[in-house]
Amino acid sequence: MTITVFGSINIDLTTYSERLPKSGETLHGQRYAIGLGGKGCNQAVAITALGAKANLVGRIGNDEFGNNAQKLLSKFGVNTASVHVDPSDATGIAVISVDAQAENSITVIGGANMAVDQSDVTRHKIVFEQTKVLLLQMEIPLLAALSAADIVRSNNGVVVLDPAPAPPDGLDPAILKRIDIITPNETETEALCGIKPKDANQAAQAATLLRAQGVKIAIIKLGSKGVYYQSETEDGFVSAFKVDSIDTVAAGDCFNGGLAYQLSLGASLGKAVEFAAACGALSTTKAGAAESAPSLSDVLELTSSV
Repeated sequence: MTITVFGSINIDLTTYSERLPKSGETLHGQRYAIGLGGKGCNQAVAITALGAKANLVGRIGNDEFGNNAQKLLSKFGVNTASVHVDPSDATGIAVISVDAQAENSITVIGGANMAVDQSDVTRHKIVFEQTKVLLLQMEIPLLAALSAADIVRSNNGVVVLDPAPAPPDGLDPAILKRIDIITPNETETEALCGIKPKDANQAAQAATLLRAQGVKIAIIKLGSKGVYYQSETEDGFVSAFKVDSIDTVAAGDCFNGGLAYQLSLGASLGKAVEFAAACGALSTTKAGAAESAPSLSDVLELTSSV
């Protein structure tokens, strides 16, 4: 049984500047970078950086960006046997702006990611049948993602949904009942249940509402404040780890990668969330998306220091 990520594969075009431009404004930036990205891709790399095996199911275009993505994924140790080369659609890209406070804004052009459909699920059915933990996001069509989730759950696997980008009208409870764990940040939580949590108490209220809609476990990420988690039998709050952040891109993806890693080992919910929080924190100390994924030794060092 393995960890599988079913999601987006992008090439990220990232610019760094003192602040983000206002509408209609042109700024001089400090530098730029081109690298691997997409929430699915980032989560798969985060898992392999911890020393685990990750299957990535998704699509790229038959173009230079796609070729580059394949090479980089292989370099990071991700199993790309289930990555389909789409002959009609271009590889997805993300244009990312990062300011001096490590805050960011992102524009995603989905390309081949948005062409993912039931044929991808059927083509890789055996992969999903053998999956212990499945990571999903909202950067591929939801119907295909949920179809894969059904296969994984029918084989006693666990499904984790990162609801990003969150639909403005939230998610139908019928969808939440088809996943096990949801991991929204503050903004996504507001879109899902109407509460934008600023502390653990408000996160608890939001988690209760989400669980009432059918999801088994709600994990609310509060950025620099920490993480709240709630299941039927336990709840808790993990304070944010103190690190020197320079870039928050993919912090949530490294969080989910760390969460899946621990769940695949049979860790308790509390231990898995603490480990995941450390992964997310460490990722902010490096620039880039996939490139920021921390190693297992770095995560263990951070968690043992508190």
